[in-house]
Amino acid sequence: MDISTRKRGGVNVVSLSGSLDTNTSSQAEARLQKLIDGGSLKILIDLTGIDYISSAGLRILLVVSKRLGKSGGKLRLCSLNETVQEVFDISGFSMIFDLFESEDQAMMDF
Repeated sequence: MDISTRKRGGVNVVSLSGSLDTNTSSQAEARLQKLIDGGSLKILIDLTGIDYISSAGLRILLVVSKRLGKSGGKLRLCSLNETVQEVFDISGFSMIFDLFESEDQAMMDF
């Protein structure tokens, strides 16, 4: 898994690529937690490069969302491919998260 972060305005944009599963979810969680610990309250996760997400990956996103929410922050997700969108729909996570087609659309929601 590759993880890159950049700032866009007051939002930390985190781009993930590869698989978000049992083997990689702890790495992703550590990077996202580091942003939260550093005071980040607005995080956008760009899932363009994610080709597979497991329940472990979904759990990490939920944990991060709850941590941000406790601090008054927001988590947004964008650019899910068809396969990842289907996982979100089947699991009910598309009802839990704010999902956007593009980074630009997600940025307008912050």
